[in-house]
Amino acid sequence: MIRFLAALVVLVSLPAFAETPQRVVTVGGALTEIVYALDAGELLVGSDTTSYYPEAAATLPKVGYQRTLSAEGVLSLGPDLVIHSEEAGPPKVLKQLKAAGVDLLPLSAGRSIDDIKANIRAIGAALNRDASARRVVADLEASAAKLKQATATRNGRKRIMFILQHTGGAPMVAGRDTAADSVIALSGAENAVTGYEGYKPLSPEAAVAIAPDIILVTTQGLQQSGGANGVLDMPGVSLTPAAKNRRIISMDALYLLGFGPRTADAALELHRQTR
Repeated sequence: MIRFLAALVVLVSLPAFAETPQRVVTVGGALTEIVYALDAGELLVGSDTTSYYPEAAATLPKVGYQRTLSAEGVLSLGPDLVIHSEEAGPPKVLKQLKAAGVDLLPLSAGRSIDDIKANIRAIGAALNRDASARRVVADLEASAAKLKQATATRNGRKRIMFILQHTGGAPMVAGRDTAADSVIALSGAENAVTGYEGYKPLSPEAAVAIAPDIILVTTQGLQQSGGANGVLDMPGVSLTPAAKNRRIISMDALYLLGFGPRTADAALELHRQTR
């Protein structure tokens, strides 16, 4: 309820644009996906590196990773509007863009279906695609209804541990108030990690104590770990019920964690794979 009210406040307080922007940069893969879903992809002149869906998004000029933007890189594309999530930064770069006369549209990173709908409507209004926004919201609501029906008939909740694997770094595990935590809940399952918020490194002792039924990873993380064996054979993880039963699920990072137009479909797919 709190996040829903926050989304309404953001929507009401969004800046108004006198004319439809003609050169748009998006920062955040889900926001880029929304622009394409609104049939407004022709307005995009650049995006960040988390924006790779649909295929056309992958070919756009990139302004870097969303949390480490440079004003020069963004301004070089000559945008009249930058649509970004609350995760974009650093803050000084956003201030530099605003000082340079670029309109900014800040939106929620998204942790719920209501957040996604608010972002769709806000981008639709900014790009003069209100009719398209209503269509995309209706499609999302239809998918969310299917998800609700599927999860309502579930007996028992599987305990899932999401592992985020970075190249060369220690595996990190998602706690509360993360995109992984939210999509696990949407799928009708339970995040096995409840003792903290955000991400923390996974120790062998923690893995054994958490004892998840299922390990969830991104397909990108699975590749970086050397496949399913590389994940299930991690110290501690190998002693969990998930490893003993070879229960590991991998899904595309943006699809699973992006909280864009396909999120209800992703949660439904996760639900089906946990049966």
